[in-house]
Amino acid sequence: MVSDPHSPQPIRPVTLPPVNDPTQEGRWLKESLHRWLDEEFIPEAINGEIAERATRVYVRQRLEGENDVGSLVLAIVTEMQSFDFSESFFGEFAIANAVSDLLLDSLGIDRCCGA
Repeated sequence: MVSDPHSPQPIRPVTLPPVNDPTQEGRWLKESLHRWLDEEFIPEAINGEIAERATRVYVRQRLEGENDVGSLVLAIVTEMQSFDFSESFFGEFAIANAVSDLLLDSLGIDRCCGA
């Protein structure tokens, strides 16, 4: 059977290398996410709290052995649902997607156009 090159192909999972230095990885994510939040709209005091909370979820998941970017994103969405975003332009999905983009960028993966 010949596969149709135009038919949808499953997206391959993106796996991070095992965590070596969770403190450094967390610091990088917190700073990168906070900078992204400030640059995406306007700097707001709540951005630091959002970056801190998302980073805590991320680091805890990594310490528990989670290396799959998709699973990390789902964990962030789930756990950020309890965060009060009323003082922010963002929501849990925007935060999880930003974390995913930052991780893919750090791995040198082109995230444009499904590449």
